[in-house]
Amino acid sequence: MATGEEAVHMNNAALGLAGKPATAARMYDYFLGGVHNFPADRDAARRVIEQYPLFPQWAVANRAFLRRAVRYLLRHGIRQFLDLGSGIPTVGNVHEIAHEFASDARVVYVDIDSVAVAESLEILDGNKLATAIRADLRDPRAILDHPDVRAILDFERPVGLLLAAVLHFVPEDEQAYGGVEQLVAALAPGSYLTVSHVATESLPISSTRTKNAVEVYTRQTATSGKPRDREQVERFFTGLELVEPGVAWLHDWRPDPNDTTKVPANPTDGGEWAAVGRKG
Repeated sequence: MATGEEAVHMNNAALGLAGKPATAARMYDYFLGGVHNFPADRDAARRVIEQYPLFPQWAVANRAFLRRAVRYLLRHGIRQFLDLGSGIPTVGNVHEIAHEFASDARVVYVDIDSVAVAESLEILDGNKLATAIRADLRDPRAILDHPDVRAILDFERPVGLLLAAVLHFVPEDEQAYGGVEQLVAALAPGSYLTVSHVATESLPISSTRTKNAVEVYTRQTATSGKPRDREQVERFFTGLELVEPGVAWLHDWRPDPNDTTKVPANPTDGGEWAAVGRKG
Protein backbone atom coordinates (compact mmCIF):
# COMPACT_ATOMS: atom_id res chain seq x y z
CA MET A 1 0.00 0.00 0.00
CA ALA A 2 1.32 3.44 -0.91
CA THR A 3 2.28 5.83 1.85
CA GLY A 4 0.48 9.19 2.16
CA GLU A 5 3.31 10.96 0.37
CA GLU A 6 3.46 8.32 -2.38
CA ALA A 7 -0.31 8.52 -2.82
CA VAL A 8 -0.17 12.29 -3.33
CA HIS A 9 2.61 12.01 -5.91
CA MET A 10 0.80 9.14 -7.69
CA ASN A 11 -2.37 11.23 -7.81
CA ASN A 12 -0.43 14.16 -9.23
CA ALA A 13 0.95 11.93 -11.97
CA ALA A 14 -2.51 10.56 -12.76
CA LEU A 15 -3.83 14.11 -13.16
CA GLY A 16 -1.01 14.96 -15.53
CA LEU A 17 0.54 17.39 -13.05
CA ALA A 18 3.96 15.76 -12.74
CA GLY A 19 5.28 17.71 -15.72
CA LYS A 20 4.29 21.12 -14.39
CA PRO A 21 7.06 23.74 -14.12
CA ALA A 22 8.40 24.65 -10.69
CA THR A 23 6.87 27.43 -8.60
CA ALA A 24 8.22 29.22 -5.53
CA ALA A 25 5.14 28.15 -3.52
CA ARG A 26 5.61 24.44 -4.19
CA MET A 27 9.38 24.67 -3.63
CA TYR A 28 8.59 26.21 -0.25
CA ASP A 29 6.24 23.31 0.45
CA TYR A 30 9.13 20.94 -0.28
CA PHE A 31 11.44 22.90 2.06
CA LEU A 32 8.80 22.44 4.78
CA GLY A 33 8.70 18.69 4.17
CA GLY A 34 5.29 18.82 2.43
CA VAL A 35 3.96 16.55 -0.29
CA HIS A 36 2.17 19.10 -2.47
CA ASN A 37 5.02 19.47 -4.95
CA PHE A 38 6.01 18.07 -8.33
CA PRO A 39 9.30 16.73 -9.78
CA ALA A 40 10.30 20.15 -11.13
CA ASP A 41 9.74 21.71 -7.71
CA ARG A 42 11.80 19.06 -5.95
CA ASP A 43 14.61 19.34 -8.49
CA ALA A 44 14.73 23.15 -8.19
CA ALA A 45 14.52 23.03 -4.38
CA ARG A 46 17.38 20.55 -4.16
CA ARG A 47 19.51 22.80 -6.35
CA VAL A 48 18.89 25.68 -3.93
CA ILE A 49 19.69 23.46 -0.94
CA GLU A 50 22.99 22.52 -2.60
CA GLN A 51 23.95 26.20 -2.31
CA TYR A 52 22.35 26.86 1.09
CA PRO A 53 21.68 23.71 3.16
CA LEU A 54 19.89 25.83 5.80
CA PHE A 55 17.01 26.72 3.46
CA PRO A 56 14.63 24.09 4.90
CA GLN A 57 15.49 25.24 8.44
CA TRP A 58 14.73 28.84 7.44
CA ALA A 59 11.39 27.79 5.96
CA VAL A 60 10.37 26.09 9.21
CA ALA A 61 11.53 29.11 11.23
CA ASN A 62 9.49 31.40 8.98
CA ARG A 63 6.31 29.38 9.57
CA ALA A 64 6.96 29.53 13.31
CA PHE A 65 7.40 33.32 13.11
CA LEU A 66 4.16 33.67 11.17
CA ARG A 67 2.28 31.72 13.84
CA ARG A 68 3.72 33.92 16.60
CA ALA A 69 2.94 37.11 14.67
CA VAL A 70 -0.67 36.09 13.97
CA ARG A 71 -1.21 35.27 17.65
CA TYR A 72 0.29 38.62 18.60
CA LEU A 73 -2.13 40.42 16.27
CA LEU A 74 -5.07 38.45 17.62
CA ARG A 75 -4.14 39.42 21.18
CA HIS A 76 -4.13 43.05 20.03
CA GLY A 77 -7.62 42.96 18.59
CA ILE A 78 -7.07 42.05 14.94
CA ARG A 79 -9.86 39.91 13.51
CA GLN A 80 -9.16 40.31 9.79
CA PHE A 81 -6.14 39.03 7.88
CA LEU A 82 -4.90 39.53 4.32
CA ASP A 83 -2.17 36.94 3.66
CA LEU A 84 -0.20 37.67 0.48
CA GLY A 85 2.04 34.96 -0.93
CA SER A 86 0.21 32.43 1.23
CA GLY A 87 1.49 29.41 -0.72
CA ILE A 88 0.42 25.79 -0.39
CA PRO A 89 -2.01 25.15 2.50
CA THR A 90 -0.31 23.44 5.44
CA VAL A 91 -1.31 22.51 8.97
CA GLY A 92 -1.50 25.60 11.14
CA ASN A 93 -2.65 27.96 8.41
CA VAL A 94 -3.61 31.51 9.38
CA HIS A 95 -7.34 30.81 9.52
CA GLU A 96 -6.77 27.79 11.79
CA ILE A 97 -4.60 29.81 14.18
CA ALA A 98 -7.06 32.70 14.11
CA HIS A 99 -10.14 30.57 14.72
CA GLU A 100 -8.53 28.94 17.76
CA PHE A 101 -8.48 32.42 19.29
CA ALA A 102 -11.52 34.08 17.71
CA SER A 103 -14.23 32.16 15.88
CA ASP A 104 -15.27 35.29 13.97
CA ALA A 105 -11.83 36.00 12.47
CA ARG A 106 -11.77 36.55 8.71
CA VAL A 107 -8.94 35.56 6.36
CA VAL A 108 -8.16 36.08 2.68
CA TYR A 109 -5.27 34.17 1.13
CA VAL A 110 -3.58 35.53 -2.00
CA ASP A 111 -1.08 33.72 -4.18
CA ILE A 112 0.14 33.84 -7.77
CA ASP A 113 0.27 30.02 -8.00
CA SER A 114 -3.04 28.63 -9.31
CA VAL A 115 -2.42 25.24 -7.69
CA ALA A 116 -1.88 26.84 -4.26
CA VAL A 117 -5.11 28.82 -4.66
CA ALA A 118 -7.09 25.77 -5.84
CA GLU A 119 -5.91 23.69 -2.88
CA SER A 120 -6.68 26.54 -0.49
CA LEU A 121 -10.21 26.85 -1.86
CA GLU A 122 -10.71 23.11 -1.49
CA ILE A 123 -9.68 23.27 2.18
CA LEU A 124 -11.85 26.35 2.74
CA ASP A 125 -14.93 24.94 1.01
CA GLY A 126 -17.95 25.86 3.12
CA ASN A 127 -15.98 28.32 5.28
CA LYS A 128 -17.76 31.67 4.93
CA LEU A 129 -15.08 33.53 6.87
CA ALA A 130 -12.13 32.68 4.63
CA THR A 131 -11.30 32.48 0.94
CA ALA A 132 -8.37 32.47 -1.49
CA ILE A 133 -7.76 34.36 -4.72
CA ARG A 134 -5.12 34.23 -7.44
CA ALA A 135 -3.43 37.61 -7.80
CA ASP A 136 -0.03 39.25 -8.15
CA LEU A 137 1.52 41.26 -5.32
CA ARG A 138 2.91 43.62 -7.95
CA ASP A 139 -0.66 44.72 -8.71
CA PRO A 140 -1.96 45.72 -5.25
CA ARG A 141 -4.98 47.61 -6.61
CA ALA A 142 -6.32 44.42 -8.20
CA ILE A 143 -6.05 42.69 -4.82
CA LEU A 144 -7.69 45.49 -2.87
CA ASP A 145 -10.56 45.83 -5.38
CA HIS A 146 -11.16 42.09 -5.85
CA PRO A 147 -14.82 41.32 -5.08
CA ASP A 148 -13.95 38.20 -3.06
CA VAL A 149 -11.57 40.25 -0.91
CA ARG A 150 -14.18 42.95 -0.38
CA ALA A 151 -16.79 40.33 0.50
CA ILE A 152 -14.67 39.01 3.39
CA LEU A 153 -12.71 42.02 4.65
CA ASP A 154 -13.97 45.37 5.87
CA PHE A 155 -11.26 47.94 5.17
CA GLU A 156 -12.95 50.42 7.47
CA ARG A 157 -11.71 48.22 10.34
CA PRO A 158 -8.12 47.18 11.22
CA VAL A 159 -6.55 44.43 9.12
CA GLY A 160 -3.48 42.29 9.67
CA LEU A 161 -1.50 42.46 6.40
CA LEU A 162 0.80 39.43 6.18
CA LEU A 163 3.78 39.42 3.79
CA ALA A 164 5.76 36.42 5.02
CA ALA A 165 8.64 35.28 2.79
CA VAL A 166 7.21 36.89 -0.33
CA LEU A 167 8.70 40.36 -0.86
CA HIS A 168 12.09 38.92 -1.82
CA PHE A 169 10.27 37.60 -4.93
CA VAL A 170 9.69 41.21 -5.98
CA PRO A 171 13.27 42.21 -6.86
CA GLU A 172 12.38 45.60 -8.32
CA ASP A 173 12.54 48.06 -5.41
CA GLU A 174 10.00 50.44 -6.93
CA GLN A 175 7.41 47.66 -7.15
CA ALA A 176 8.24 46.17 -3.75
CA TYR A 177 8.21 49.38 -1.71
CA GLY A 178 5.49 51.01 -3.80
CA GLY A 179 3.27 47.95 -3.52
CA VAL A 180 3.57 47.78 0.27
CA GLU A 181 2.97 51.52 0.56
CA GLN A 182 -0.21 51.23 -1.53
CA LEU A 183 -1.48 48.27 0.50
CA VAL A 184 -0.79 49.92 3.85
CA ALA A 185 -2.42 53.16 2.68
CA ALA A 186 -5.66 51.23 2.12
CA LEU A 187 -5.72 49.92 5.71
CA ALA A 188 -7.56 51.52 8.62
CA PRO A 189 -5.66 52.96 11.59
CA GLY A 190 -4.83 50.22 14.08
CA SER A 191 -3.89 47.80 11.28
CA TYR A 192 -0.61 45.88 11.31
CA LEU A 193 1.99 44.97 8.69
CA THR A 194 3.92 41.71 9.15
CA VAL A 195 6.99 41.01 7.00
CA SER A 196 9.66 38.33 6.80
CA HIS A 197 12.32 38.67 4.12
CA VAL A 198 15.46 36.81 3.01
CA ALA A 199 18.49 38.64 4.45
CA THR A 200 21.46 39.88 2.47
CA GLU A 201 23.49 39.32 5.63
CA SER A 202 22.85 35.57 5.24
CA LEU A 203 22.82 35.47 1.43
CA PRO A 204 25.29 38.13 0.21
CA ILE A 205 24.22 39.35 -3.24
CA SER A 206 27.80 39.23 -4.51
CA SER A 207 28.23 35.61 -3.40
CA THR A 208 28.44 32.97 -6.09
CA ARG A 209 26.21 30.71 -3.97
CA THR A 210 23.53 33.40 -3.79
CA LYS A 211 23.74 34.06 -7.53
CA ASN A 212 23.37 30.32 -8.18
CA ALA A 213 20.36 30.07 -5.85
CA VAL A 214 18.67 33.11 -7.42
CA GLU A 215 19.35 31.68 -10.87
CA VAL A 216 17.39 28.54 -9.95
CA TYR A 217 14.31 30.66 -9.31
CA THR A 218 14.93 32.79 -12.41
CA ARG A 219 15.41 29.82 -14.75
CA GLN A 220 13.05 27.23 -13.29
CA THR A 221 10.15 29.32 -11.96
CA ALA A 222 8.20 32.38 -13.04
CA THR A 223 9.76 34.41 -10.22
CA SER A 224 13.18 35.83 -9.54
CA GLY A 225 14.49 36.89 -6.15
CA LYS A 226 16.48 39.48 -4.27
CA PRO A 227 17.71 39.41 -0.65
CA ARG A 228 17.55 42.70 1.26
CA ASP A 229 19.51 43.84 4.30
CA ARG A 230 18.13 44.87 7.68
CA GLU A 231 17.92 48.56 6.79
CA GLN A 232 16.15 47.80 3.52
CA VAL A 233 13.60 45.60 5.29
CA GLU A 234 12.99 48.32 7.88
CA ARG A 235 12.17 50.68 5.01
CA PHE A 236 8.95 48.69 4.38
CA PHE A 237 7.72 50.01 7.75
CA THR A 238 8.17 53.69 6.96
CA GLY A 239 5.48 55.63 8.81
CA LEU A 240 4.55 52.66 11.01
CA GLU A 241 5.33 51.99 14.66
CA LEU A 242 7.57 48.94 14.88
CA VAL A 243 6.60 46.39 17.50
CA GLU A 244 9.47 45.39 19.79
CA PRO A 245 12.05 44.02 19.07
CA GLY A 246 11.83 45.79 15.71
CA VAL A 247 13.50 44.14 12.72
CA ALA A 248 15.05 40.93 14.06
CA TRP A 249 16.09 37.48 12.91
CA LEU A 250 13.16 35.07 12.59
CA HIS A 251 14.09 33.17 15.74
CA ASP A 252 14.63 36.40 17.72
CA TRP A 253 11.21 37.93 17.08
CA ARG A 254 9.31 37.32 20.34
CA PRO A 255 10.47 33.69 20.63
CA ASP A 256 8.16 31.12 22.16
CA PRO A 257 9.93 29.19 24.96
CA ASN A 258 8.00 26.09 23.90
CA ASP A 259 9.09 26.37 20.26
CA THR A 260 11.47 23.59 19.19
CA THR A 261 12.57 25.34 15.98
CA LYS A 262 16.35 25.16 15.60
CA VAL A 263 18.34 28.33 16.21
CA PRO A 264 21.42 28.77 13.97
CA ALA A 265 24.74 28.63 15.82
CA ASN A 266 26.00 31.58 13.78
CA PRO A 267 23.78 34.70 14.13
CA THR A 268 24.31 35.68 10.49
CA ASP A 269 22.83 32.32 9.47
CA GLY A 270 19.38 33.55 10.58
CA GLY A 271 18.27 33.55 6.96
CA GLU A 272 15.44 36.06 7.13
CA TRP A 273 14.60 39.34 8.82
CA ALA A 274 11.20 39.59 10.50
CA ALA A 275 9.16 42.47 11.87
CA VAL A 276 5.66 43.69 12.71
CA GLY A 277 4.55 47.32 12.54
CA ARG A 278 1.35 49.14 13.56
CA LYS A 279 -0.39 51.86 11.57
CA GLY A 280 -1.37 54.72 13.87
